[in-house]
Amino acid sequence: MQINKLTAHQLKDLIRKKEISAEEALTAVYDQIEETEKDIGAYVSLTKEKAFLQAKAVDKKIKNGERVGNLAGIPMAIKDNMCIKDGKTTCSSKILENFVAPYNATVIEKLQAADAVFIGKTNMDEFAMGSSTENSSVKTTKNPCDLTRVPGGSSGGSAAAVAGKEAILAIGSDTGGSIRQPAACCGVVGMKPTYGRVSRYGLVAFASSLDQIGPLTKDVTDSALLLNEISGYDEKDSTSINVSVPDYTRCLTKGVKGLKIGIPREYFIEGMNVEVKSAVEKAIKILEGLGAKTQEVSLPHTEYAVAVYYLIATAEASANLARYDGVKYGYRTDSDGDLLDMYKKTRGEGFGSEVKRRIMLGTYVLSSGYYDAYYLKAQKVRTKIAEDFKNAFNQVDVIITPTAPTTAFKIGEKMADPLQMYLSDIFTISVNLAGIPAISIPCGLTGEGLPIGLQILAPPLQEERILTTAYSYEQKE
Repeated sequence: MQINKLTAHQLKDLIRKKEISAEEALTAVYDQIEETEKDIGAYVSLTKEKAFLQAKAVDKKIKNGERVGNLAGIPMAIKDNMCIKDGKTTCSSKILENFVAPYNATVIEKLQAADAVFIGKTNMDEFAMGSSTENSSVKTTKNPCDLTRVPGGSSGGSAAAVAGKEAILAIGSDTGGSIRQPAACCGVVGMKPTYGRVSRYGLVAFASSLDQIGPLTKDVTDSALLLNEISGYDEKDSTSINVSVPDYTRCLTKGVKGLKIGIPREYFIEGMNVEVKSAVEKAIKILEGLGAKTQEVSLPHTEYAVAVYYLIATAEASANLARYDGVKYGYRTDSDGDLLDMYKKTRGEGFGSEVKRRIMLGTYVLSSGYYDAYYLKAQKVRTKIAEDFKNAFNQVDVIITPTAPTTAFKIGEKMADPLQMYLSDIFTISVNLAGIPAISIPCGLTGEGLPIGLQILAPPLQEERILTTAYSYEQKE
């Protein structure tokens, strides 16, 4: 038995039955990391010593007949923009390369309460700004399915860790597709919950009205299992939704008979990879064969989503990243000069080119004389995009689209053309603007063996519909 290839729900049962110890599970994962990490580069830091202490504590609890959490002994990876007390949280940026978090993010507290074991922190595009994990100041993570290609981004390290069997579970964050797009690129399951369903407290902010934490897993059952543990109201997060959390694992087997699926005409566009289009259409046919009904729907403001996103997200990034000034914490330049000179040089040396680009864009759209023309207008169109989804969901239960217009592209292929890179998220961005939940699940391979992602969307707080649909397809496929 190759333990590191097991799903979390399989491993969880084996650990509880004492057929496998938490230490054995962790050893299997670290052995895999030892073998493949030099090629994949999924992690920016490993916390091996702490991890084995956590695993030993779980084994001791089980041996003594004590109650253990629902993720007891499961080795998991954490994206490096979530705070773990007394550990580095760098956001894969030079400006935070030595920052040690003084507190835990709420999701970390929840995962610790569930007795999960933390392997280490995963690589990401700097401050979650990117679609390929090439914008990391640390390294470029490679796609385990093809080492010449990107794993997607910004949660590329988390997706690659799960796909490369270097973690059983992983956590990522999604601002415009940063969980779902790498999940599609790496052939794993990536869930972006409803905005406010999972606390953002302790998540280093990129764009506060768009950021959301979610699971990256090997299958849909694991996604439901992990979502159970990280969801819920948190008074420390003013955007957290105070509603009860269902047991997502109980909805999986309900089936899709009679389910109304919407197919948005705006998502099947010219220039989309032919194999991606074919795979998604085949997946829809499978769901129809299981009793679901399909109809075309329209999301007419989709064409404006990329522009709206890159106005709102950059404006919020400009405000959020103003705190990195070389005074409070993080990197500070060694250069001599006055205070203003120190600010300029610290930010110039500490931020990478993509982060600088977005800060400048955001500062521009918030500046006097341009606020109404750009930012305010973008917020109005954002409302229209949300209304499009509301109208569509009055007709259907879920919406199905491709996750991305292409499969994973070659490393370096789009770095010289930011617009082409931004268009990688064309099918995922609207979900964040509307605050609705969505998942990406594997739906086949191209002729070159590259994974294709299927995206399922639902109304706010209807993650159960998504998981039911995804699980039904996964079992049949």
